[in-house]
Amino acid sequence: MADAHAKNHDFHIVDPSPWPFVGSLSAFILAVGAIMSMKGLAIGGMKAGPVLLGLGFIGVIYTMIAWWSDVVNESTHKGNHTRVVQLHHRYGMIMFIASEVMFFVAWFWAFFDSSIYAGEEKAFLRNAFTGGHWPPTGIEVFDPWHLPLLNTLILLTSGTTVTWAHHALLNDDREGLKQGLIITIILGALFSIVQAYEYSHAAFSFGGNIYGATFYMATGFHGFHVLIGTIFLAVCLLRAYKGHFTPKQHLGFEFAAWYWHFVDVVWLFLFVAIYLWGSQWGAAAGAH
Repeated sequence: MADAHAKNHDFHIVDPSPWPFVGSLSAFILAVGAIMSMKGLAIGGMKAGPVLLGLGFIGVIYTMIAWWSDVVNESTHKGNHTRVVQLHHRYGMIMFIASEVMFFVAWFWAFFDSSIYAGEEKAFLRNAFTGGHWPPTGIEVFDPWHLPLLNTLILLTSGTTVTWAHHALLNDDREGLKQGLIITIILGALFSIVQAYEYSHAAFSFGGNIYGATFYMATGFHGFHVLIGTIFLAVCLLRAYKGHFTPKQHLGFEFAAWYWHFVDVVWLFLFVAIYLWGSQWGAAAGAH
């Protein structure tokens, strides 16, 4: 009887977990709180939106920490991440990054549709907003060769340092892994600081104009990914200090490196499309 439930396969049958239910409930509370806060709704005369928003946010964060802690435990202590399981995790990460690519395709589509067809006669409302050319009338755009170029160099350098950390891990160089991660995290934080400074000095807002809406959606969504990627790498640094990663088994770090390279590549497209096309190239095209 003791051998009746013995594992004789390479797959991982997940143990019963409360986190899907807790996460779903927390996300629901977060959504309700956000809607109530934005709409100024009240329950029994009391504006409970901010309270629900806070509780939902705490619940989501707690679920993420607890659920991923279970996954780490499955890998490092229980040995459930066999080669077959790791392969399937890789497929899952590839699919996740592909879905993120589709998000950015939407923002790029919106930007190029607005910029290339700024004077489209059939889209008379757009014509009224843009003045018939791109950048729209009255919009003072960023010089791409100042802060945007600086952030480009920062991200390209961070891609190099995370690759250094990865190769150090493959060669069982623990100090190289930690140093590469530390530098990458610092560069990621520096990128966010420079972008926040750039936003604070923007001569246009999110609302009221097509350029601002498409600019902030594309660059802001990317900035959010940089923030998530920086946190991802910080967790990997903590795990590196705990000795979780080995040269043959380090899916968590590998996925963080994939994600970071994805963020780098997207920024290169943003730099060319949003900052270059949206300023000098776009203005030159509109002049003709």
